[in-house]
Amino acid sequence: MRILLIEDEKDLASIIKKGLEEKGYNVDMAHDGEEGLYMAENYPADVVVLDIMLPIMDGLTVLDKMRQNEINTPVLMLTAKDTVIDKIKGLDCGADDYLTKPFDFSELLARIRALMRRRGDVKQATIRIADLEIDTATHEVRRGGKLILLSSKEYALLEYLAYHKGHVVNRFDITEHIYNEEFDLDSNVVDVYINFLRKKLDKDFDRKLIHTVRGAGYILREEK
Repeated sequence: MRILLIEDEKDLASIIKKGLEEKGYNVDMAHDGEEGLYMAENYPADVVVLDIMLPIMDGLTVLDKMRQNEINTPVLMLTAKDTVIDKIKGLDCGADDYLTKPFDFSELLARIRALMRRRGDVKQATIRIADLEIDTATHEVRRGGKLILLSSKEYALLEYLAYHKGHVVNRFDITEHIYNEEFDLDSNVVDVYINFLRKKLDKDFDRKLIHTVRGAGYILREEK
């Protein structure tokens, strides 16, 4: 899934980005409010992590403009401010949650997962398709009770397919949510990772779950 991180402390932003990417998320970064608003408007994300104290345009203004422009992406405010009035201002501007620095990274992950579930992208903590189980908290994947080891990119691709189980997703949708904006759409890396998943998830099982819809994309569903 795709996360937009708007944070002017570059060292902290890099640490957060690295940690999220290790968990399989694709992360876009902006270091000032103006750039962050541009990213929010032009690169749709699943969750925005937004600092309040930003140069050029503060986080509350960014959030207010996002909501005025009908960008309803869940927003987690991330700030050093911890007074009640600051929290109220953020929530009144349309924030969905609030996390005060310093914070535990595991709490940040939990709040991001909660925002995704609240939005409706994930109906439950464990996604099940036939005998496939995906734990979105631990990123453990099992099929027929057997643990399947996946790389972070393989997991991110599988999770995205699982969020849209029963629906065809095209290569553009996949690259938009799994890879960054510099990704080459002419590359065959999506097809390569689909093949990796098939070898790990389908090869040793009679029922195939990953299907190609010619000319349209891919779908994760139980074979009929």
